[in-house]
Formats: sequence, C-alpha cells, structure tokens
Amino acid sequence: MKRFGLFGHPLEHSYSKKFFTEKFQREGRTDCVYENFDSDNIYDLKKIVRDNPDLVGLNVTIPYKQDVIPMLDNLDDISQRIGAVNTIRIQRFENGKFELHGFNTDAWGFELAIRPILRPHHRRALILGTGGSAKAVSYVFRKLAIEHFFVTREESRFHYCYADLNQNTMKAFQVVVNTTPLGMYPNVNDAPNIPYEFLTHKHLCFDLIYNPPQTRFLEKSKASGAFIHNGFRMLRLQAEKAWEIWNEPIYV
Repeated sequence: MKRFGLFGHPLEHSYSKKFFTEKFQREGRTDCVYENFDSDNIYDLKKIVRDNPDLVGLNVTIPYKQDVIPMLDNLDDISQRIGAVNTIRIQRFENGKFELHGFNTDAWGFELAIRPILRPHHRRALILGTGGSAKAVSYVFRKLAIEHFFVTREESRFHYCYADLNQNTMKAFQVVVNTTPLGMYPNVNDAPNIPYEFLTHKHLCFDLIYNPPQTRFLEKSKASGAFIHNGFRMLRLQAEKAWEIWNEPIYV
C-alpha cells in the first residue's frame, strides 16, 4: 500500500483527502490511500513519517508552509525561490532512514488558474497576507511581470496595511488576491477588511480559499461588480502536480 497525506492544522476545511480518494477510486488505484495528519506541533512531522513506513508523500498546508523548510533535507529550485513548501516527497533507505524533499506546487496551480482570467489592464496587484501561499502568488506575479504589494495587519515600510487602502489605492491595483484564511470554513462570515465599495467591474478578485466556494470576500467583491474566482481550480492543479512529483523516479 502506498500512503499519502496532508500535514497541517486545522484540516477540517480541506478538500485534499476527498480529491485524492476520488482520484484513486476513479483510476482504480486500490494500492493507494490518502489520510489527514492533523497536528498543532510541526515537530510531529518526522514522527509521522517514521511511524508510517508506507508513507510516500505529503501535502503541507497552513500554518507550516514556511516553518517546515528547516526540517527538510533539500528543496527544489522553485521552492527555494519562493521560500515555502506545500509538497514533500519521502525517500526511504534500506537501513530505515529517510530524506524529505520539498517542492512548491502552489505556484504551478495559481499560475495556470489565473492566467486565463487576466486582462491587459491587470498589471498591478495586492496580495492579502504574507504567509507561504502569499509567497507563491508573489513568485507567479514576478514571473508574469505584474507589479504587486503585500497587505498586512501591521504597519510596515515594505507593505501596505489595511488602514492604507482607500479609493485611490483600489483604483491603482485592479487585481486583489486573498491568501489569508479569513472566510474559510467554519468561519464563513469573516472577510479581509478592504474597502469593497471601491471595487469595480475592472477588478479581478481571486480567493485561494475553496471552502466555501463563495467566501464573504468574493461575495462582497462581486456585489461591487468585480470578477471573482475561488481557489478550487488551483487546488486541483497543484494536487495533480504533487501526484506527478510523488511518482517521479528517485535516482540515488
């Protein structure tokens, strides 16, 4: 049996187990299983790998995408540039030891999800949040030559804070990406504190959250006329990329 799973906390919002379970059933992969490994202690990671000798790969979600890096044996080029990991491939040896290899498939999924819905005037963006997912979004925007700034709760010389956002700011940045967990199930009434009244039909508002399908952020953005998109397609794309990585040959 090949075991795969998701490591993070909390995991009650996640669709990954359902996605992979349905994928295995659809493809007749009776030799594969996907489990949630919910832990509020990042140092449980190696214990989980050690206690599950048939574990081949892990997805990593909040809040560990950045903090997991020191625990890994190496990173691929993209995850090094981003500074965040959401996929781990486990290499095992006959003596019982193992190595953890880090990758980032969030950037892959986000780029393929947002490219088709970008318009020529979408040249400047605001990224709500500064976590691991925000870093993957920033990497994609750099690749696409889209000028962007992070928005945080605290004042900074390098980022906007929510109190800075006004009519002029929203007019200047016509892509807004929510990478925070605000609005994620079960806290579905939460939303980032941005001035939604200044959004227009020229704005693209993208939420990395997919549960619920329409968050309060998307609902309020749509009410102001913005084009909205949730994170479900990104989830599927990054998951398929992770599956590809887990099944690549490992050369020793």
